[in-house]
Amino acid sequence: MSDIEGVYEDLEADVSLEEFREAVEAKVEQMGGLADEETAAMLVAHEIGESEVGGIADIEPGMEEAKFVAKVISIGEVRTFERDGEDEDGRVVNVEVADETGSVRAAFWDEHAEAAIEELEEGQVLRIKGRPKEGYSGVEVSVDEVEPDQDTEIDAVEAADTHTVEDLSLGLSNVNLVGLVLDTDSVRTFDRDDGSEGKVSNLVLGDSTGRVRVTLWDEQADLATEIEPGTTVEVVDGYVKERDGTIELHVGNRGAVEEVDEEVEYVPESTPIEDLEIGQTVDIAGVVRSADPKRTFDRDDGSEGQVRNIRVQDATGDIRVALWGEKADIDVGPGDEVALGDVEIQDGWQDDLEASAGWQSTVTVLESDSAGAGSADGDEGGADNAGLSAFSDDGSSDTATASDSTADSDAGADDTVATAADTGADEPADGEELEFTGVVVQAGNPVVLDDGETTMSVATDVDVGLGEEVTARGVVRDGRLEANDVF
Repeated sequence: MSDIEGVYEDLEADVSLEEFREAVEAKVEQMGGLADEETAAMLVAHEIGESEVGGIADIEPGMEEAKFVAKVISIGEVRTFERDGEDEDGRVVNVEVADETGSVRAAFWDEHAEAAIEELEEGQVLRIKGRPKEGYSGVEVSVDEVEPDQDTEIDAVEAADTHTVEDLSLGLSNVNLVGLVLDTDSVRTFDRDDGSEGKVSNLVLGDSTGRVRVTLWDEQADLATEIEPGTTVEVVDGYVKERDGTIELHVGNRGAVEEVDEEVEYVPESTPIEDLEIGQTVDIAGVVRSADPKRTFDRDDGSEGQVRNIRVQDATGDIRVALWGEKADIDVGPGDEVALGDVEIQDGWQDDLEASAGWQSTVTVLESDSAGAGSADGDEGGADNAGLSAFSDDGSSDTATASDSTADSDAGADDTVATAADTGADEPADGEELEFTGVVVQAGNPVVLDDGETTMSVATDVDVGLGEEVTARGVVRDGRLEANDVF
């Protein structure tokens, strides 16, 4: 057995001995006699082994070459284009191929394009060699060599009806995903190399398995300004790319984003505030205790920026959060339950920790029991809280809604008992009997309630949870409501 045959015997690749011999001879010639046949055979075997992939899922941009076997799923139309400095137009056909691990677009150029139209059929199995690259719709392979493979069978590839966030992986295309819109972004424009103007925007979607940033291109970009957070949408024919080490779902002109009537559960996984450390990028969740007015400032480049600070509290502590740019315009105030994704923990004022929510961060105002407090049917929402129920110490349904408490006081309370709205004063007088309804923004003793306009410190032994809407009735002493009843 020759040296070439010995190396070939150990080669785990689908290539004939004759093809291997030709490759070895070409390698010897290429190296100008610096390598003998055995060394050249080992180099060729290494190159062949690297280019063979176990399946389409293993194909990545940047690989010099990929060899794989796949079944034809669909065949596109021939497109022509002008090449610089050449009289003859170029031609390309995109063919969708797949195996048991995934699917990929294969680009057939010029003479291969003509052969693809004339000879290929859906369901046909092909042996393909080509160069992977990052295309407009994820990874695609530019085909160098192709031949039918009648001896290999590939099980029919059935694309999943929908993916979940945790299913997404780099290079995946033809992605359908249903998710809840957590955050939206403005439309940005840019100039392409050919002089045309492009558009791009972002959404953040979440489902029961996680969340993902969605990048919308050109015709799809305006959707970010038309869809409200809290809406359920389906991404159709998206593709997965990587940015700054994180995967994103992209939607181009082939894809779409459509509103759907489906229930999607998104439960944020958050880090307790007491465990936060400088330098972390984390998710946190809690109840807004306070919200400062928005401030503007001049950047070094002369543009105007804006920021707004809020303070968020969970069961373990609280932290100031800086909302930068467009996030400063988010409608959020005391009593709102929020989930903040990908915020950076920094050293803040007076050595206190601070969370920074920039362009990559997600700010989601969650639904809570108090959102439905004014409903006409008086439903008790405690058991169905879709927000941060973990921050509520008591899920009891005895808590009255704002409309219930007002009705009770109108019907049976003494005329000297005033509601906060009836007093008309910024601060109630000492000794005044008062009824105040608001959202719990601080639990313990005292309890602090917020009605969206004013806050009230309440002395009570009643256990209440952050985010609950309660009514306290009692007498004001030294600016604090000493409550006789809390319900």
